[in-house]
Amino acid sequence: MRRLSALLVSLSLALVAAPVAAVSPASSAGGTATSGEFVLTGTLTHADHEQYREVPFDVPEGATRISVNFSYDGKAQKSVIDLGLLDPQRFRGWGGGSHPGFTVAVEDASPGFLAGPLPAGRWHLLLGTPNIRPNATARYEARIIIERAPQPTEFAKAPLKVAAGWYRGDLHTHTGNSDGRCASQSGARVPCPVDRTVAAAAKRGLDFIAITDHNTTAHYAAMRALQPAYDKLLLVPGREITTFWGHANVFGVTGFLDFRTLAGNAAAARWIDAARAAGGVISINHPGAPSGEICMGCGWRIEGLAPGAAQAVEVVNGGTMSETGSAESPLQGFAFWHERLNAGEHLTAIGGSDNHDAGRPLDQPSSIGSPTTVIYMAELSVKGMLDGLRSGRVFIDIEGTRNRLLDMTARAGGREVAMGGTLRLNKGDTAEVTVTVKGISEGRLAVIADGREETSLGLPIVRTGNPEKRLPFRWTGDGRRHWLRVDVRGKDGRLLLVGNPIYVEPAE
Repeated sequence: MRRLSALLVSLSLALVAAPVAAVSPASSAGGTATSGEFVLTGTLTHADHEQYREVPFDVPEGATRISVNFSYDGKAQKSVIDLGLLDPQRFRGWGGGSHPGFTVAVEDASPGFLAGPLPAGRWHLLLGTPNIRPNATARYEARIIIERAPQPTEFAKAPLKVAAGWYRGDLHTHTGNSDGRCASQSGARVPCPVDRTVAAAAKRGLDFIAITDHNTTAHYAAMRALQPAYDKLLLVPGREITTFWGHANVFGVTGFLDFRTLAGNAAAARWIDAARAAGGVISINHPGAPSGEICMGCGWRIEGLAPGAAQAVEVVNGGTMSETGSAESPLQGFAFWHERLNAGEHLTAIGGSDNHDAGRPLDQPSSIGSPTTVIYMAELSVKGMLDGLRSGRVFIDIEGTRNRLLDMTARAGGREVAMGGTLRLNKGDTAEVTVTVKGISEGRLAVIADGREETSLGLPIVRTGNPEKRLPFRWTGDGRRHWLRVDVRGKDGRLLLVGNPIYVEPAE
């Protein structure tokens, strides 16, 4: 158990006419020297009835988030303790008795509390006691977590589901905090509130939704407020970094990122490095779109970034699909993606609706969830989603169904990998590849190797319906680097499912 004296200076907790509180250090939630966790305890009596008490604690320089988990006993005797917060200069919020805890940060805060800078110095929990009976006592505990480095942000207090599995969502949406518009009661086009996007995602049956307004952080407070009401739909903090030289989504990070990229890659590297340092995932958006007056900066023109600067690329954009009528238009991102894969990069392909109107009918391209990105996660949480994107075990459901599945594994030498994994093969070694498909009434598999379809594998027509069907084929190594992935096409040839690669490397 680490002492926090170097992090939290002189926690003085004795106040005139106030209860004596004790502080005990606890292990850092993140397990690093950049975070601190400690516990304040105290006891209130009838002398505190209808009184306010301030319990001090010190915040060090460089704090990025303060979270408080508050509990107390004596409720059987009708004791009530309300909770608020004061920073060294101002009032930061009041949850009353309705909030067992809260979080405040520069860019977002819990309902009832104010986001903003976190000045170093003496802060106070503000305890209000509307009722403590004679001879009653109420012991409280406040567990305070101070973060000093940006970390991926969870709006939910715990994973919405703890089971590993496939989870479906939309990774590119906009609200009225940037350029999202929808109909008012009278039919006027107005900035669309965040709750309409979230409601549309729930109606679609999605498991997660990332709201990615342009450059701003204003939507995070609304998302934090909405998350408890949507306890089956994970709300993922996102942002579309929108520059003159390209657009990219950043997932999981809520701190400000300086988007002011001009010619060259130095400025882009700064916001990319900051996002990655905070634990975020970066996805290049609609890289095949033209950049000009119709869509300023839409095409990706930032070159020379270090390999791995981005972890994903949007290969199917719903807005482009709506405009061109195709998920495979040259304006989509397949050519860009395949070029990067051929250059040796490992980039996870994703899709996003790029929805700008939450009221758009769900049977139309670019409606919420069209297309849907399906990610294999260890749990339904922001961390689970970020880890899933990094792993590459992801596929795109172009039509945004609720039941289609595409997976691929490869086995050789006693080792098995899934999409996103690397299999090592010497020349002449053979891998057993298995494709799992579900929810296709009739279609065919297309195996793509190094950007070209392999037509010599003799794969059967796919007819699965609801049961899963496993389709095997073999791949023989030639001692060189390759990547292979699988698409599923319908009976009419339309692209239905897009799979991510398995990477093949020489074993020696």
